[in-house]
This record gives sequence, structure tokens and C-alpha cells, in this order.
Amino acid sequence: MASVLNVKESKAPERTAVVAGLPVGLFSDQLLALLVKSHFQDIKNEGGDVEDVIYPTRTKGVAYVIFKEKKVAENVIRQKKHRLARKARHAELTVSHFSDKIFSSVNAILDLSVFGKEVTLETLVKDLKKKIPSLNFSPLKPNGRISVEGSFLAVKRLKESLLVRACSLLEKDRNFTSEGRKWNRQNPQRSLQRSNNPLASVRTLVPETARSGEMLVLDTDVFLYLHHKCRSYESTLKKFCILSQEKVDGEITTICLKNIQVGSQPNNAKHVKELIEEWSHALYLKLRKETFILEGKEKKEKRMIKCACEQLSSRYPEVLINFYRTHVDIIGSSSDTYLFKKGVMKLIGQKVS
Repeated sequence: MASVLNVKESKAPERTAVVAGLPVGLFSDQLLALLVKSHFQDIKNEGGDVEDVIYPTRTKGVAYVIFKEKKVAENVIRQKKHRLARKARHAELTVSHFSDKIFSSVNAILDLSVFGKEVTLETLVKDLKKKIPSLNFSPLKPNGRISVEGSFLAVKRLKESLLVRACSLLEKDRNFTSEGRKWNRQNPQRSLQRSNNPLASVRTLVPETARSGEMLVLDTDVFLYLHHKCRSYESTLKKFCILSQEKVDGEITTICLKNIQVGSQPNNAKHVKELIEEWSHALYLKLRKETFILEGKEKKEKRMIKCACEQLSSRYPEVLINFYRTHVDIIGSSSDTYLFKKGVMKLIGQKVS
């Protein structure tokens, strides 16, 4: 089984692209490698001469494509979308720069017990396996915990899928509670029993004034990029007279949308929600994040990193820079974040791997 070492030994990391999202199980490994090579040699895909395709690797659905020229590799990575041939069901590929520090395989432990009252956990796991076949799932434990292993991008997609499902269940639970209150007013001698739904606790994140509106849950990095770098977000809220109440809670941001103009279309909030979901999904596939650790460094080095980021910000207007006490996050497209990181490392006098 090939690994990162194969690329390092080939002395071609700068000419190598990491390709994720390959359709697992449709073809033999040899045929899939040929399809990948054919795709990236096609000029229509900004491709060129391919020296080698390393597949299979230690991570399901991930291949390393080594080009003969560095420029071709950069062109391929710069292109936003890649889709394999029709016979491969037009599988959408995610292409990024190779780095020996890249997580070729990520392990994560999930606690699915929060979904226990709403869905059969075995059915949930089965759906996830079908949706993201490149992930390896361990047997589901009685307490609802399960471990998964796969590429960073596949685990990221799993996270998105679970967030969407949680949001959907929360919507249903909120609607059920709303109907229960209405029914309770009509039947004053009866009262709704307190919900034992573990998802109900998430409702505390939602402002009471927005309960009658629309709610969605986004990855915080995606939300911050959408809010600060996409003009369409604020302009759309203004155009449809929508109040957006946002609460950032770690990696998850909850957004509540509500009509603020009397007489406005009741479906405006729902329409805006659908637009934001569409934008966030596209950004989820496009964005990458690089992090500069500040914790434990000398004040001078911290200052140099911050100054370098500020100096490069005008050169890369599409890159979002988030400064925190312990680190700096750089969020943008794969090519932009790579070049931004490379520029910072050069300015502070360090080599880029």
C-alpha cells in the first residue's frame, strides 16, 4: 500500500497533487488509476503529462498524482472543480497541494447517542457508509459510539452530513413543540410532557424571538468566511428584509432568520435559508484552512507572524485571516492558502515543506 513516503522518495512533492473523492468499489484499483491519469492528462482539465499515479494509498478514495512539470500541478490545483468521466459517475474530486505534514488518514470517535431517540442508529450508520464510502467505520458500540477512519476531507464531509441531519431533526422537534403549545392552549386541562429528546438542549442556543423563523447550523469556519468575504450574505439579508441572529459555539454556528418587515412575504426567510445552505455547501467543498500556532512562541516570533499575515492580506483579498490569542487561522481556496502560507514562512525566514 502506497503512502506519503512514496512521494517523498520520488523527490517530487512540488509536482504532486493529492486527489480525494475517488469512487471506491466501482472499478479495480488499476482501472481507477488509469481513469485518474487520463483525466489529469487532458488539456481541458488544465492537465498535462503525468509521471505517475500512486493508488491505492493508505486512505480509501485518495490518490497522489505526480506531474512532470510543477506548473501543470499548480494549474490543476487552481481549478475549482474536477469531475471524472461519465463511466465513473462524474465523481467530484477535491484536489490539493501535497505536503508531508498532511493528514493522509484521520481517526475520529463519534457519539451518535444524541440521535438515539430520533433514528435507529444502525440505519444512520448504514446511510453514512453509503453516502461516504471512502470512510472506514468500526462496529457500533451499545453506548452509541463508533470510530471512523479516512482522509481529512472525507471526515470533514461526514461532519457536514451530521450537522445537516442534526439541524433537520431540530427543526422537526421545534415544529412539534410549537404544535404542542397550540394544542395545549386548546386543551387547558392537559399539558405537554417535558421532552426527553437530547437534541432539545440545542434549542437553548436559539433566541426565543427567532423560534417562529428559520434556523440552520453551519460550520463556524464556513460561516465566518461567508459573513466576512461574501458580499451576497449581507446584501441578501437586506434585500429580503431578514433579521439574522447568529450564535457561534465552537466549531458550530447557529443562525436564526426572521422577517423584520411587516407585510413581507412569509417565505422570504425560508428562501434566504435555502440560499445560505447552497452557498455554505459550495464553500465547504472549496475552502481549506491553515493554522499558525502562536502558543509557546516568543513575543518577537508571534509579532513577526502577525505582521507577515497583515502584510500579505492585500495581496490575497479572498483569504480570511482570523487572529486568536493562541493561533492564527488562514481560510481560503486550496491554492490561495498554500501560497499565503508559503509567503508568511518566507517573510519570517522559515522553509515551507
